[in-house]
Amino acid sequence: TVAVCLSALSVGGPAGSPCDTEISDTAVLNEDLKEMLESSKESLKLEAMKRVVGLIAKGKNASELFPAVVKNVASKNIEDPNQLIRASALRVLSSIHGNTGCYFPLFFTPSSELFPLQLVAGSVVMAFEEVCPDRIDLIHKNYRKLCNLLVDVEEWGQVVIISMLTRYARTQFTSPWKEFDENNEKAFYDSDSEEKKGPTESKPYIMDPDHRLLLRNTKPLLQSRNTAVVMSVAQLYWHLAPKHEVSIVTKSLVRLLRSHREVQYIVLQNIATMSIQRKGMFEPYMKSFYVRSTDSTHIKTLKLEILTNLANEANISTILREFQTYVKSQDKAFAAATIQAIGRCATNITEVTDTCLNGLVLLLSNRDETVVAESVVVIKKLLQTQPTQHSDIIKHMAKLFDNITVPMARASILWLIGEYCERVPKIAPDVLRKMAKTFTAEEDIVKLQTVNLAAKLYLTNSKQTKLLTQYILNLGKYDQNYDIRDRTRFIRQLIVPSEKSGALNKYARRILLAPKPAPVLESSFKDRDRFQLGTLSHSLNIKASGYQELCDWPAVAPDQSVRNVEVIEPVRYLLSLHAPLLLCLFHVPLESSSESEEESSDEESTKSSGHTGGSSSDSEKSSSESESQQKKKKRTKKAPQKKTKPAAADRYGEVPPVRWSRSASFLFLKQGTPRTPWTICTSCLSILISSLPSLQVSTQSFGPVKSYELLHHMTGKGLSAKYHFPRQPCLYQPSMVSVQLSLTNNSDHCLEEIHIGDRTPASLNIHCFNTIDRLQPEASVTVSMGIDFSDSTQAANFQLCTKEDRFNVSIQPAVGELLMPSSMTEQDFCKEQGKLLGMNETSATVTATSASSQNINKQVLSVANVGVVSSSQSNVSRFAGRTVSSGALVLVSLELRESPTALLTINTEKSVMASMLLRDLKQALAQP
Repeated sequence: TVAVCLSALSVGGPAGSPCDTEISDTAVLNEDLKEMLESSKESLKLEAMKRVVGLIAKGKNASELFPAVVKNVASKNIEDPNQLIRASALRVLSSIHGNTGCYFPLFFTPSSELFPLQLVAGSVVMAFEEVCPDRIDLIHKNYRKLCNLLVDVEEWGQVVIISMLTRYARTQFTSPWKEFDENNEKAFYDSDSEEKKGPTESKPYIMDPDHRLLLRNTKPLLQSRNTAVVMSVAQLYWHLAPKHEVSIVTKSLVRLLRSHREVQYIVLQNIATMSIQRKGMFEPYMKSFYVRSTDSTHIKTLKLEILTNLANEANISTILREFQTYVKSQDKAFAAATIQAIGRCATNITEVTDTCLNGLVLLLSNRDETVVAESVVVIKKLLQTQPTQHSDIIKHMAKLFDNITVPMARASILWLIGEYCERVPKIAPDVLRKMAKTFTAEEDIVKLQTVNLAAKLYLTNSKQTKLLTQYILNLGKYDQNYDIRDRTRFIRQLIVPSEKSGALNKYARRILLAPKPAPVLESSFKDRDRFQLGTLSHSLNIKASGYQELCDWPAVAPDQSVRNVEVIEPVRYLLSLHAPLLLCLFHVPLESSSESEEESSDEESTKSSGHTGGSSSDSEKSSSESESQQKKKKRTKKAPQKKTKPAAADRYGEVPPVRWSRSASFLFLKQGTPRTPWTICTSCLSILISSLPSLQVSTQSFGPVKSYELLHHMTGKGLSAKYHFPRQPCLYQPSMVSVQLSLTNNSDHCLEEIHIGDRTPASLNIHCFNTIDRLQPEASVTVSMGIDFSDSTQAANFQLCTKEDRFNVSIQPAVGELLMPSSMTEQDFCKEQGKLLGMNETSATVTATSASSQNINKQVLSVANVGVVSSSQSNVSRFAGRTVSSGALVLVSLELRESPTALLTINTEKSVMASMLLRDLKQALAQP
């Protein structure tokens, strides 16, 4: 209903001119609806929503109710719990261009009801970009959340979020390129006295952790199947990453060239821009840019542009051989572009200039007029660089002049002959004579160059060309084109002395025969780096509507504390929140802090007898002691027992005076009272389970803890590491397997900055332990980390790093460690087992060395982290668990038959895991 209202309200009702009565009635109705929408009763809100939809269906304008409807989107008690509905509503908001910026802080709230939903995040950011893109302050608190959420957001949402974070990073972090620029540049105004003082010490560049977080979390997206996501990550690295890290995106961009031609066009445009500044990025993949016969013309041209950018002294011979094939192409536009590329190579690499010129001269004999014309134009530009050494080429071009019909080529030859007429004194007048005959039939560009040639020959060889020049100037004086008429009058006044020309005639030679700089053949993509890669403006090479320019890096980074968000440790928070409920659950009275209750005689006698476990004689002895001694004993009795080993909950937070310990059936509270059966409050238990969905009431599995060697001290240069699986829920992410590392310094010196480095594959999700600043010799430390194995036994490869060294290590889990215990009754077990038959069932006859259920449980739990299910049959043992990552149910049953055989059955959707688990259990059950 909310989504429908928002969609309709964003469109609005039909335009019209209602009468005064209708306006007043509508105003009263809107006020009533506003009161209903702002009511605290959900039934009134829902009724108001229905009425709004009804008004819109009748064609009424209900746009005044838009703010009231939006408020209900942010309500915790929204009627539609479906996340797709909320995502639809946010998409509607993103298309509204009204004054709605005030509502977007609602969507950036840290409440889990609105923001963390993967489908909503992209829509929120899109709405933010459309309505209030300059509100950087709304991003601060959500920056890290967005970075960590990227991999889970839908693909088009990833594109929008990456674009926004790119702009945000350019305003909040300092340039990572500074370390390169400062080493290569020197202040122009440094005096000699300052140089004598010695070089100034500049602070080394240290990347902001949030800057690194963005780069690290976007790197896995280079493997995305969506080309837009890959392109977004590539532009992010291009604009934000240090220069030595940008090459990471090269392989992914080359992979996109296998896509459709539309995708190829955009990707090649961006690669063309990148290859101008950093040739080394794409040089190893040069063959990927070779032109195929099936490529369209615009794709061929872009590949040609990239090959030209990548050309250097080492690969120019290979590229020129490739260009020779392209010149013969039937695609005339592509062949002409190839000739221009050859000219650029000849200009940029002086070692092949002569070779390229000779090849272009040979092309002048080609039958294709387009190839000949383009060759002439390129030769003209090349000859300007070394005119004195190529007079033979000018003569050869003059001989071919009659056979060339393309106007641009004929004009280029005329310009060359006129510019270097003194080096071809015999050929130039004859060419002018031929042009005088055909002047009226030539194109305008050829006529203009003919007038210029006549003027230059008049100044250098007036005896032979004076009459020809006057004839051509007379023809031009009455030409139909006004440019030619104006040029003719200007030339006549400039070169022919008369009273009207005045002093201008003295400078005619300096004006017409002045040396001209050689043209620079540059790439058409040279100036496109002013636009952000991947944008429409970059593709069109003009600033498109709505384009937002990237800011320059700030000289000093703003305060990074604005991105800090107070996070409550989950276990400590849950224990502190539900401690009274847990005490009520087991009927344990809360201990009062008042002195009168502590000195209550009945309670103290009970506590004393319960703590000491003594007889009545002990009680009589204690009653004869003085009052001060009794108070001493009370304090002693209340002290925690040191013999009890604290459980995982104790390490994260303790709710005094309650103590926690694990038992085979549940979490019991340890108090001074004896361990007698307690009556459990059913209502409290249901409240606890509903309020703590992350905690499960399950039978805990206990087995021997196996340690595995991660790093030997010889390989690790004194650092050794072992790991084991504690079989506890991971506190970092529910989909992660908890792993504990034991690090030991076996060397004779301190080890510093021990941390986790690069990981393989790059998409591997690991929650690393905090960096260990210093580890003394012979000292050990235990740290925890979480790894998302994605229900696979594939090894997690990563680097265990110190300040000086990096060591490649690997953690490969047994299939049983990828499970977590699940609690269910025997009836539920049989029901779920019936759903997982056929291909979801794996069974085998195994050898069971022991018929004792206790030994069987011990053998199974040593292999798999599953929970024991109570069974009414003495010859059947049942176990239940779920995969940590996907939560798929895994059911294990063992039916004892004729000794020593048994039937082992595993039911699960994960057939591969079932076969591996069956193999491990078979080996464990066969052991005595």
